[in-house]
Amino acid sequence: MALADTHEHDGQQLARDLARMERIAVGRRRALGLFGSAGATALLAGCGGSDSSASTTTTVSTSTPTPTPTPTSTGSTSSACVSYASETNGPYPADGTNTSRGLSSNVLVESGVERSDIRSSFLGTSTTTAEGIETTLTIRLADVNDSCAALAGYAVYVWHCDVDGHYSLYDLPNESYLRGVQVTDENGECTSTTIWPGCYNGRFPHIHFEIYSSLDNATSGRYAVLISQFAMPDEQNQEVYATSAYSSSKSNYSGESISGDNVFGDNTTAQQEAMTLTATGSVSEGFTAVATVGVAT
Repeated sequence: MALADTHEHDGQQLARDLARMERIAVGRRRALGLFGSAGATALLAGCGGSDSSASTTTTVSTSTPTPTPTPTSTGSTSSACVSYASETNGPYPADGTNTSRGLSSNVLVESGVERSDIRSSFLGTSTTTAEGIETTLTIRLADVNDSCAALAGYAVYVWHCDVDGHYSLYDLPNESYLRGVQVTDENGECTSTTIWPGCYNGRFPHIHFEIYSSLDNATSGRYAVLISQFAMPDEQNQEVYATSAYSSSKSNYSGESISGDNVFGDNTTAQQEAMTLTATGSVSEGFTAVATVGVAT
């Protein structure tokens, strides 16, 4: 079993150990889930032209507790969806599952966390805006147990590192940028304005996210129905990391790959493809990135 995020920073040893323990636990739960569904047929479909058949979907069952009534899937559907693998939230989630030397260890309960532009800090006195190449991120949630019907009214918490590979509220305890929550619309979509994340040593470039069945559940920091990560596409990584603003990322990115990553590497090919953002744009104009996230309701 691969270990969790190996981002190296002072004072984070305990957090890393906890993240590794969580990664092992996730792997065990995943294995148990496979044994439990051995009698069922699980069909994986690729998003946007995968090698898999575009007409199939993954059917998975979950037992995540839901303390309050939750939104149901709508009639709007996408053509195909792949059930995302559960991944570690790493040692820097600030979702109430960890402690930190920063201003808050649970940013989800803070006023202002629900926002579409996550580039600036919003806690304490800092309003610093993270530098980097502007990226518009659109996430589409689809119900793999209901013909990929759109999941409206769900909340998505997104966070990632800055151009130097640093996380707010941890490496940068006085900053709270590059973190935010959005609620999906009737099409199961939410859109955030952020920057292209940097690449730090030991990990393929990525964006973390957690999905909650309602905004109330998200802002109480409880009952995530999925914790996972997006991989940044290689073609755009090469372009971005060639710029001077991302100078440290260029050397860190050398030799990294999705298949060799200690988080993405043990997923199926279909999952790796689906969990990699599809991006268009340029370094000068900015990028637009999209992903369809298959969720088992």
